Amino acid sequence: MTLAHTVMERCDVLATFTEEPGTITRPFATDSMRRVNELVRGWMAEAGMTVIRDNIGSLRGRYDGTGSGVLLLGSHLDSVRDAGRYDGPLGVMAAIAVVQALQDAGRRLPFAIEVLAFADEEGLRFGATYLGSRSIAGRMGQDDLRRTDADGITMAHAIRAFGGDPDRIAEDRWSGERPLGYVEVHIEQGPVLEQLGLPVGVVSAINGQSRYELTFTGEAGHAGTVPMAQRRDALVVASWFVDGVRARAEDTEGLVATVGRLEVRPGAANVIPGEVFLTLDVRSANDEQRRSACDDLLGFASKIAEHKKVGVAIKPISERAAVACSPSITGLLRHAIGEGAKEVASGAGHDGVYMSEIADIGMLFVRCKGGVSHNPAESVEEADVAFAIDVLGRFLELLGKKCSSAAARSSRRAVWSRPISRSPATRSRR
Repeated sequence: MTLAHTVMERCDVLATFTEEPGTITRPFATDSMRRVNELVRGWMAEAGMTVIRDNIGSLRGRYDGTGSGVLLLGSHLDSVRDAGRYDGPLGVMAAIAVVQALQDAGRRLPFAIEVLAFADEEGLRFGATYLGSRSIAGRMGQDDLRRTDADGITMAHAIRAFGGDPDRIAEDRWSGERPLGYVEVHIEQGPVLEQLGLPVGVVSAINGQSRYELTFTGEAGHAGTVPMAQRRDALVVASWFVDGVRARAEDTEGLVATVGRLEVRPGAANVIPGEVFLTLDVRSANDEQRRSACDDLLGFASKIAEHKKVGVAIKPISERAAVACSPSITGLLRHAIGEGAKEVASGAGHDGVYMSEIADIGMLFVRCKGGVSHNPAESVEEADVAFAIDVLGRFLELLGKKCSSAAARSSRRAVWSRPISRSPATRSRR
């Protein structure tokens, strides 16, 4: 059985663990996550790793090397609601596979490898994303622990029930020497690689992101009695805004903008909409481009609201700068792919956002059918997974040679810079 076949089978097995039968729904600190952790922990141990689980619930498997450095590999094991089976788990399974190959060959690299299986990236249960990588980066706070889920359970309570200690989350923070890097294999979640006919691609950057909530407030009225010229229809203004968002993004290469949620109130067939709530999500690998688009769109919202005598309230929700992948790691990944390697930006967020605070990062995208993700139709080919595993293995070899060369140069410098000792007889003749 090939490593790729094993990876595909394991992703299939993990997909059976869910909180909602008939779908893949695996939130943070749930029974389905507990059972997934037990399986993945066993697979890590089979590959020769020593495994611990930190307080947030992430698994951390270590395969020792011959030197003092460490390279981090990994991804997340949680999911969105009604998810596909590869977003997250594929990266963890691929990382375990390359370590398994080293174990089977009885090989150790000049650095250790730590495989990280993050407890949460999607934020499904508590609405706070990247819990696993934020914990390692030392970015978890008391406000996070006080968050509650739909049943009123606090995150702190959920962590305790899952076997962690919320009072010791700070101990999860990376405390060793700076890692050699963090590398993640992930499905592309977009159509670019498929359009190019390529099995994998190297990520150049993780897009920056801005999120807002907007509420347009007009005046509700009877749908049959209020003349058209006298209406203050909040939905009409909101629809202009939605179309403006589409037009602004289509006019700027590399920019994407989405109105993903819209609520019309009072929401009756015979009532003019008096209030519309919507969300705005703007992303780009170029932070200046993203901020400029946000300024334009928010200004547009105010202008059209004023024109139709409708109020608008704008609430900033979050802003995250773009994260560039390491040129050094990206170069090694391109070398590992060979001729025709293509760089692409990631429109989706990934754990690398927070891992970049403790290490240089790199990502390898795997082609997915139709670019579909966060959907049960999510699909990858076993041949593409095999190619990705081979690339990751070659990357490890290239990094190993680079580390060995650096160590040899350092050793030579140490020898030639050492003071020359003279024998007593030699010193007496001076």
